[in-house]
Amino acid sequence: MNVAIPAGLLVAGIIDHNPDMRQNALYVASSTATTFLLNTLIKKLVKRPRPFISNTHLTAVYQPTSTSFPSGHTSSAFSSATALVRAYPKWYVVAPAFLWSSAVGYSRMYLGVHYPTDVSAGALLGVGTAFGMGFIRP
Repeated sequence: MNVAIPAGLLVAGIIDHNPDMRQNALYVASSTATTFLLNTLIKKLVKRPRPFISNTHLTAVYQPTSTSFPSGHTSSAFSSATALVRAYPKWYVVAPAFLWSSAVGYSRMYLGVHYPTDVSAGALLGVGTAFGMGFIRP
């Protein structure tokens, strides 16, 4: 989804000869890419172990090898959703975008690979980055 959303906007903007849509594609992609870089940096600095490592009674569905804090999936999902909503602030964009990103965050905890604070921090990072990259918007 983090690639499909800006790619779809770019293709639609090219087909429709719509420079604002192409600019919004750049905004969504830049926001998500910046979120990924910041997330990677924070993970390397914090080095928080995954819940299934700290709590031996917890069995994760799968066992990622990277560190836990913040949730990369959640931060990317919220970054894409926030950028998309800022570019297209209609209810039919807002509702599915935040439903999807919230479901991604919940799934990270349900699968046993993140703590609630990892997901919360990921959501804040994603939203913050989308707002920080707002200067790219048309």
